[in-house]
Amino acid sequence: MEDLLAEFLAETSEALADLDTALVALERQGGDKETLAQIFRTVHSVKGAAGFLGLHRLGAVAHAAENLLGLYRDGAASVSPAGVTAVLGAVDAIRTILSGLAETGAEPAGDDAALVAALEAAQTGEAPPVSLPVVAEKPEPVLEAVAPVASAPEPPVAAAVEAVAAPAAALPTQSIRVSLGVLDELMTLASELVLVRNQLLQIARGAEASPFAAPLSRLSRITSDMQEGVMKTRMQPVSAAWGPLPRIVRDLGTELGKRIDLVMSGGDTELDRQVLELIRDPLTHIVRNSCDHGLEGPEARRAAGKPETGRIALTARQEGGRIVIEIADDGRGLDLVRVRARALQRGLATEAELAAMRDEDVARFVFHAGFSTAEAITAVSGRGVGMDVVRSNIERIGGTVDLQTFSGRGTTLTIRIPLTLAIVSALVVQAAGERFAVPQATVVELVGLGGGGATVEWLDAAPVLRLRGQLLPLVALGPLLGLEAARDGGAPVGGFVAVLQGDAGRYGLLVDTVFDTEEIVVKPVAPILRDLAGFSGNTILGDGSVIMILDPAGIARMAGVGAGSAVVDDSLVEEVDLTQVLVFRAGGSPTPIAVPLGVIARLESLPGKSIEIAGGKHAAQYRGQLMPLVPIGHWMPPAPDAMQPVLVFQDGTRQLGLVVDEIVDVVEESLALRPSAEQAGFLGSAIVCGRVTDVLDCAYWLRQGDPSWFGKPDATVPRLLLVEDSGFFRQIVVPALTSAGYDVTAKADAVQALQLRAEGAMFDAVLTDIEMPGMDGFELLAEVRRDGPWKRTPMVALTGRAGPTEVARGRAAGFHDFVAKFDRDRVLSALSAAIGQENRA
Repeated sequence: MEDLLAEFLAETSEALADLDTALVALERQGGDKETLAQIFRTVHSVKGAAGFLGLHRLGAVAHAAENLLGLYRDGAASVSPAGVTAVLGAVDAIRTILSGLAETGAEPAGDDAALVAALEAAQTGEAPPVSLPVVAEKPEPVLEAVAPVASAPEPPVAAAVEAVAAPAAALPTQSIRVSLGVLDELMTLASELVLVRNQLLQIARGAEASPFAAPLSRLSRITSDMQEGVMKTRMQPVSAAWGPLPRIVRDLGTELGKRIDLVMSGGDTELDRQVLELIRDPLTHIVRNSCDHGLEGPEARRAAGKPETGRIALTARQEGGRIVIEIADDGRGLDLVRVRARALQRGLATEAELAAMRDEDVARFVFHAGFSTAEAITAVSGRGVGMDVVRSNIERIGGTVDLQTFSGRGTTLTIRIPLTLAIVSALVVQAAGERFAVPQATVVELVGLGGGGATVEWLDAAPVLRLRGQLLPLVALGPLLGLEAARDGGAPVGGFVAVLQGDAGRYGLLVDTVFDTEEIVVKPVAPILRDLAGFSGNTILGDGSVIMILDPAGIARMAGVGAGSAVVDDSLVEEVDLTQVLVFRAGGSPTPIAVPLGVIARLESLPGKSIEIAGGKHAAQYRGQLMPLVPIGHWMPPAPDAMQPVLVFQDGTRQLGLVVDEIVDVVEESLALRPSAEQAGFLGSAIVCGRVTDVLDCAYWLRQGDPSWFGKPDATVPRLLLVEDSGFFRQIVVPALTSAGYDVTAKADAVQALQLRAEGAMFDAVLTDIEMPGMDGFELLAEVRRDGPWKRTPMVALTGRAGPTEVARGRAAGFHDFVAKFDRDRVLSALSAAIGQENRA
């Protein structure tokens, strides 16, 4: 009888695992027949087995639920939220009874009269006679920070569970018939065997003709096969961790008066059961926070122009040796003003430090212990307990959690966790005399340098590798970790490049030596090293050495290898002639920002007392006018006696000040722009003075300060054609020309420009680059002057070299003037003179 009861408990637990999700889907779909049939069969099986085993309490609850589900199945009653709530209560009661059976072998005492009455009332369409408890009303458990070790077996799962406990807390949902303790013990033994195998192989490598070579080779294969088999028994789909979430979201939506749609994808992604158990509570807490704090109520969403139903998207995917889980909502986003105020109130940062912080850094204050922006404590949240422990639990298993928030658009939390805490295949490399392990799953390929192989090229001081026609950014591991001095730009580089797959794309890791791949036992990172983003754990090699395991995604973040620069196609890199560039910092970001000096009217340092509020926006008294001020990122006005650096843009009598933190330098650089549309307000990035630098989109910030800055063209505005192959220069010069009063049409080459002539377009002047692919500026001039409607149109040439010889040559060829790029005043003067001369003629 005991064996039969154990079999019943295991099978029933598996059958109930997905019942909450099915019931929530049933309520949402309004009586889907297939879903309803699945639920009815499960409850019917429980009732039948309970009768055979003499489990009267269990049978009574299952029978009442079966009666209601039978009416739904036969179409005699319509599925209602009250009825689904009653059935969910019955499922919780069934799990509670099963827990008691598992612990004592007998049904626990209890009174289910209220529950049965609620189920019977739902059969007639009446409201339940009692208020049924739901999962959301249960006080949220405080997550305990634990430090799991892969080699330590976990105790068997025990039950002592409340009647309304979350479904996952009652019984394990494994689909195996082996004790979890036995599996953990097997994993521990396999891990120890791998360590011993590695030690023996290390000893054998030192012997030239060892009689143990063949047996050791066979032992190595058997060990690998055994640990792979044990690992497979521990792997589970991540959906097992988020199975209860649809029920939780449904109940929370009912309690909070919100309409919430939970969308899940990637649930078949597998990871180690031990990791799965440790992320279950953090996931639940994050989803609860999204429901309570993140999503607005229906009225607020309507007022914001959003659908009444809020959306939480839960996705999982595998990236190399890691699992990435994202929880995103389309709610209000974090109130960063309130976060700053609360951080200041709690003494977590000073006003000056907060003023210098980027928004993403401010958002991370929510991970501090006891930090909460809730106005009141509720049964759902607001106590400030949880998000700090969420991060702590994730980091203790070698994972990371990050947060992005967008005002009015929502919040996204990204969790990156190891696939397993036990054994992985790793490539052992060496840099600056130190060995490191790189997860084999993240290594795309290995490239040898020198000796007729690939060679490292330099974009200023940044090393790159030309690999199959693409430029791959390189990260020198030794200098990055502070183990050796940085390499000189242009110097020859030897060693190897390990091409790795990071979060944002591929990059190359420069190392001195590559050893071999090994099966390693992963140990969590020590607490003192937990804040170092480049490591995901450590391990013991066969010779007894302890080495660090690199985190490719963390290394990429440390080196600043981000999206848009992971793999750079040569066609996306635009070369610009030597240009005077102003370098500054703004918004508290450590990344410098560059803008061509020619587009700026003046550099000013304004006293804080001159900054005022006008129309709800900051402005400054400047040269007898009130000049609008536009900050880049977060900015707080300075004290009255302090000074504020400002970049002044001017259009006639109209002025606008761009607020910056610090003006760094004015330099001359040949910019190689990597365009990017991912960051509003910036054209892309380039290497300036050996550092990755963001390039400012002037037009974007001018429109932020004054939407009518460029105005609308009319018949009296001169029409100008700009022919320039560099997209970077077009982005820079068009706003400058438009703000000067021109109606500008820009084309990328001479062929496109001549097509406009064929279509009958007319212009008051043509401004063209000299050095262009295909037809250059001189050839375009010759074609225009040969015949046609543009024969008398003034043409001004742009060049990076505007010395006396070049100017003389240009004018001799027929250009009205020959001016240097980015010399804004000179370009405008030449255009004005050319158009005026033609009008007089």
